[in-house]
Amino acid sequence: MPPRAACYLRISTSGQDEENQAPDLHRICDARGWEPIEYREVASGARDDRPELARVMDAARRGEIAGVVVWSLSRLHRSMARTVRDVLELDRLGVAVVSHRETWLDTTGPARGLLVAIFGWLFEQERAELIARTRAGLDRARRTGTRSGRPIGRPRASRVLLHAAADLVAAGSPIRAAARAKGVRETTLRRFMRSLGNAAPRG
Repeated sequence: MPPRAACYLRISTSGQDEENQAPDLHRICDARGWEPIEYREVASGARDDRPELARVMDAARRGEIAGVVVWSLSRLHRSMARTVRDVLELDRLGVAVVSHRETWLDTTGPARGLLVAIFGWLFEQERAELIARTRAGLDRARRTGTRSGRPIGRPRASRVLLHAAADLVAAGSPIRAAARAKGVRETTLRRFMRSLGNAAPRG
């Protein structure tokens, strides 16, 4: 029975596709004679509480796998400390760590730990820059009141439609039906009717 390897496929959002990573990881396993065991996860690389990654590490500690294969070191973590921690622990356990992108990772020697630390730091800086750009964009949008040319938040309901819906309620229509008929939110219509001094009926 061939030795097993954990293929860890992580994506950040459900809109991405981990299948893009799988062929490269399987080719690595085929070249080494490893049986690939996939561990798939949808989670941010900044999170440390990832069940599938924890399963990979537990399998390594139990001696069940010969290697851990990733598409990139960034799939493990975006934090330098966490990346170095996991790679060095796998080294200590005698589990090979192989990355499709960082081919140098599959080497030995005193420079390897330094290279792992440098790449971990680069991932961490990349994430920090992305967060900073996102925050700057949101701050700019709040100042201008728009996001990509569109107002931030839910658009305000038309007072014409609110009056029309209130007239339907006054004529005996249930408030929920009146709101739906005029395309306004029921809670907004109730609040509008209270502002006019009308008691918003239930239903």
